[in-house]
Amino acid sequence: MSTARNIVVTYALPYANGSIHIGHMLGMIQTDVWVRFQRMRGHTVHFFNGDDAHGTPIMLSAEKAGISPEELISRYHQEHSKDLNDFGIEFNNFYSTHSPENEKLASAIYLELEKNGHIAKRTIKQAFDPEKNMFLPDRYVKGECPKCGADDQYGDNCEACGATYSPTDLKNPISALSGVAPIEKESEHYFFKLGDFEAMLKDWTQSGHLQPEVANKLKEWFESGLQDWDISRDAPYFGIPIPNTKDKFFYVWLDAPIGYFSSMLNYAAKNKDFDFEAVVKKDSAIELLHFVGKDIIYFHALFWPAVLTGSNHRTPDAVYAHGFVTVNGQKMSKSRGTFINARTYLDHLNPEYLRYYFCARLNHSLDDIDFTEDDFTQRVNSDLVGKYVNIASRSANFIVKNFDGKLSGELDKPELIAKISGEAENIAQLYENREYSKAVREIMALADLANQYIAEAEPWKKIKADETRDAVQGICTTALNAFRILTIYLKPILPKIASEAEKFLNLPPQQWQDAQNTLLNHAINPYKPLLQRIDPKEVAKMTDAEQQAATEAAAPQLSNPLADEINIDDFLKVDLRVAKIIEANPVEGADKLIQLKLDLGDGVTKQVFAGIKSAYNPEDLAGKLTIMVANLKPRKMRFGMSEGMVLAASGEGPGIYILEPHDGAQPGMRVK
Repeated sequence: MSTARNIVVTYALPYANGSIHIGHMLGMIQTDVWVRFQRMRGHTVHFFNGDDAHGTPIMLSAEKAGISPEELISRYHQEHSKDLNDFGIEFNNFYSTHSPENEKLASAIYLELEKNGHIAKRTIKQAFDPEKNMFLPDRYVKGECPKCGADDQYGDNCEACGATYSPTDLKNPISALSGVAPIEKESEHYFFKLGDFEAMLKDWTQSGHLQPEVANKLKEWFESGLQDWDISRDAPYFGIPIPNTKDKFFYVWLDAPIGYFSSMLNYAAKNKDFDFEAVVKKDSAIELLHFVGKDIIYFHALFWPAVLTGSNHRTPDAVYAHGFVTVNGQKMSKSRGTFINARTYLDHLNPEYLRYYFCARLNHSLDDIDFTEDDFTQRVNSDLVGKYVNIASRSANFIVKNFDGKLSGELDKPELIAKISGEAENIAQLYENREYSKAVREIMALADLANQYIAEAEPWKKIKADETRDAVQGICTTALNAFRILTIYLKPILPKIASEAEKFLNLPPQQWQDAQNTLLNHAINPYKPLLQRIDPKEVAKMTDAEQQAATEAAAPQLSNPLADEINIDDFLKVDLRVAKIIEANPVEGADKLIQLKLDLGDGVTKQVFAGIKSAYNPEDLAGKLTIMVANLKPRKMRFGMSEGMVLAASGEGPGIYILEPHDGAQPGMRVK
């Protein structure tokens, strides 16, 4: 057993402007598994997180919802806390960057940077929305790429050619908030002199603190020299005021990573055994590790270590990055129906299934993980139910029914248990190195050995004959010892299932070293099924629910008809046509959808899935005329391609009413 370690771990803060989704859960699960494993090894580990609660998007979302930013972030904080808890993410503290601790720490770090000469001031030109009367963040300016000419690109980079630029470089720019052309306006801004730390960062990034592929990628930043980093934003802005300034606020990415420290500081005030200063001081002996997504590695591996060094704090011992989650081979997108919220998943499926599925795919690289319904279902049913749980379900009842629930005094096959327990350090090293997929393969290979042993020993046959009956106790004792050790190996991934297995085996919470013990002459409890096979229909219901939510979210919200005005050019882009419903059928497995076949005249037909099942029987719809959006981009859904949208009205009550044209209208007529 290695020397006891004192470790502080963080995961990237979720943004308090939306719900947690399974993309967030990938990194949360990766980090939680690592933390649980280290605790099982006997190390002291503190795990911190919280909401990233500042920035323009939060301010604008709150304004659109008619509530204060504080109320918006409070709502999401409660939602995030519950979702993460239900997924078994075991933080010491889940806090928020909108807190007195974060304001105190951010201000102190800034003032230290300023005192040490690492802050510069200069006047810059920015895009300004004259209608909204505010400076526009890069992502709120859109226009044509100055390099390749691609339309509808953001103000910081082009998704078509990959070029990076300033919003003022865009051709024909417009404000994403008001649709008007922004003007240029001067403002004094505050900059962190990142170049002061070029030598330090070159050394730090190449000294084993990062994955090799990340370290190599970061070399590109040094080729042209590190540029000053704009850390200020002008009012109106929801954030922390910059000390000794008027109407200036810290850019969200300055105070967001400081949120790790503020979560620790808040925890320390309630837990006197946690020494905050010992964690953050220079040359601290306590390990500090950050787990993040690959999209924010630059902030954590360049800006953050430099800010910490410039303010006389310690730097992280490591920053571990992971890839993204795709769904059915596509980037997660609500409009494409490839988006899965954490709560939607929790409403339909056991969270430990997703913990296992991600770990069965995760390694220490930045590779993306593709979530597909079939692979997810097959892997959980085959591995967890067909292999792992199968060992206990095939053995336990023989002990309970025939031997008063007591294991034998010796193993039938001690060499099998020696083989399984002998892999403890190998599997531990794989967990340590975040090679979870390899660990899972090793564990399931051992489960295969245990199942093969049971199949060859045939306790169900031996129990029927007097001369072999007693041998069954030793066989099942061997099998249940194998199950117990495998449970220890899987416990970081499946904490709730492991806890139920410990209750069944009548054991206290197991630690990693318990894999070397042998359970003999021990009474167990009656076995209750630990897991159920996944019904593919339940997975389909989950994805259907997300697709339906996306469809409903795409519908215009008319509580404030003037909130999002459009001009006549926008309206003319929408091709509204009279359509005749020639077929209407229920959709198997979908609670709200009806499959419509629509005739648009001249032999043109289209298929549409409409969420109107609560208001209409499919058989009553055939023959009706309705209005449809005929030029809506087709969207692939699980049950087929939806090639448009029918128009319907709804209000505060439960009713849904499809729009029907006046008598005399014919299929294919354009609505004007």
